[in-house]
Amino acid sequence: MNSKVTIIMATYNRCHFILETLHSIQNQTFENWECLIIDDGGTDKTQDVISPLLAQDNRFRFYKRPDDYKKGLPGCRNYGLDLATGHYIIFFDDDDIIHPDNLKISIEVVTTNNVDFCHYQKMPFEKQKPIIKNSPISIIKSLTIKDIEKIITQKIGLASCTVLWKKQCFDTIRFNENLLYAEEWECYSQIITENFKGIIISNILYYNRKHRNSNTGEFYSNNPIHKTSKKNAIILIIENLKLKGLLTDNLLRYFIQMSLQFKEYNLFVSIIDASKLSFATSLKWKIFYRLLLPLQLFLYRLKKQLTKKQ
Repeated sequence: MNSKVTIIMATYNRCHFILETLHSIQNQTFENWECLIIDDGGTDKTQDVISPLLAQDNRFRFYKRPDDYKKGLPGCRNYGLDLATGHYIIFFDDDDIIHPDNLKISIEVVTTNNVDFCHYQKMPFEKQKPIIKNSPISIIKSLTIKDIEKIITQKIGLASCTVLWKKQCFDTIRFNENLLYAEEWECYSQIITENFKGIIISNILYYNRKHRNSNTGEFYSNNPIHKTSKKNAIILIIENLKLKGLLTDNLLRYFIQMSLQFKEYNLFVSIIDASKLSFATSLKWKIFYRLLLPLQLFLYRLKKQLTKKQ
């Protein structure tokens, strides 16, 4: 329980939010941590705003992302991983609020159950600050490579700031710095395919602020840079699954159905190429994509319309 935690926080023009986030870190009941604040080239007064806190508490350290790491969240996090001295790694965003028992509970789960990571729950908020509640540790299930399909399809959502990892999970794995969206989906799925094991708990230990300037908000606003990144993440995940012998028909169907949202990127063709299928199997999926899938969608929409009229 005395092992140090390295908190890695990328920041970019969040001077109006970041101090509240840092105070919630300072209020952690587990105190043996370092917080590496990596500035991604922001132009606001973030450094001025947090300077008094940096002087008061030397567990906080402020860095500018060097040029040999690409601009963006993955580059900042990779720089933080290379600086980290903790036994555990956790990523926090610069505009959220952290439960005071976040580190204490997560480390207790990992050490008690002899696993590599702890996945907890988050709760969104907007203007009104969340009501922070305490509750005993409640384990939902263990998480292993057998759950890879649920992780890839996000039935189990390993969001970027909802996991405390043992540092060894990142010994050979880094965030892909060419991705500006879905980078944690791609990175974390790699970790699971390396057979690291974890525990999911039902405790809400993180409160994420919802606003239009967030990565997720921009994706759902049809940001083309983020859509391109999601498409590239899909291909990287497929290549890794194929390499590890974990690419199932269920997962292929999931990706191919998803490709309908990315027609302008010709994603279906890229999926078939990345999957390295035999001619017969490739033909089967082409028939599914061009004939069966459109028919299924038509029947689904028709049924939905008929149900509304009743």
